[in-house]
Amino acid sequence: MSLFNKIKALERNGFTTVEEIYTQEEVETLLMIIESVDTTKDVFRKSEDLFAIRQFLKEVPEVIGLIFNNRLKDLIVNLFSSDYFLVKSIYFDKPESSNWFVSYHQDLTISVNKKIELEGFGPYTHKQNQFAVQPPIHILEDNFTIRIHLDDTDEQNGALKVIPESQSKGIYRADTINWKTEKEESCCVKKGGLMIMRPLLLHSSSRTINNKRRRVIHLEFSRQHLPEELQWSEYFQYQ
Repeated sequence: MSLFNKIKALERNGFTTVEEIYTQEEVETLLMIIESVDTTKDVFRKSEDLFAIRQFLKEVPEVIGLIFNNRLKDLIVNLFSSDYFLVKSIYFDKPESSNWFVSYHQDLTISVNKKIELEGFGPYTHKQNQFAVQPPIHILEDNFTIRIHLDDTDEQNGALKVIPESQSKGIYRADTINWKTEKEESCCVKKGGLMIMRPLLLHSSSRTINNKRRRVIHLEFSRQHLPEELQWSEYFQYQ
C-alpha cells in the first residue's frame, strides 16, 4: 500500500499498518537492551500473563536512538506533521502462555503529572504512581498511537482486533456496539513493523493460543498543549 493509501486508510478507518520500519538486527538490539534492564522498579508491572515497563523511554533511554530512526521520523511527518511530540511510552511483553486479554475499549485517558480540578478534565485515576485523566475529546481526536512490533503478531498471539471507523463516533461504549452493522478486523503485523491508530478506535486483544510471545513498544503522540496548571507526565521532542 502506498503512503497516500495509508494516509487515507488512517483517516477513514482510524488505523493502518506499516512494514519494515526496523531491520531484524535493530529489533534484536532493542530486545537485548530491554532484557538487560533492572526490573525491580515500581513502574514495572510483572505477572504470569504480562510484563510491562511504564514510562519506557525514561526508564530505558538507551533505546531512544534506535526507536526514532529516520524511517520512523519521516513516517510521522508524512502521516501527521512535525508538530507532534511523545507523551506516553510503554513496553508490553505478553508471554507465550499468557491468558491475558483485553476486551473492546477506547483509550480515553492521557497520563499527567498530578490531579487538579480543571473544566473538561476528569475523571482521574491513579495507578503505579501515575495519574491519568480523561481530557476534552478534541485532544483524543487529534492524538495518535504507534505500536512497534518486536515479534510476528497475528490473531493467535494477541494481535489487536479493531472496529474500523469507530474513532469517528465520539465516546463509543463497548456495551453499545451493534454487531449487526459493525465489523471486526485483525491487525496482523510482522516483526519490525508498526500499527498506527487513533485513541478513539475501539480495539481489543485476545489470549495467546499459539505459544508465541508478543512484545510491543506502545508510543502515544500529541500536539496539544495542556492548561498551564497541568503537564504531560512524559514529554519528549523526538525531532
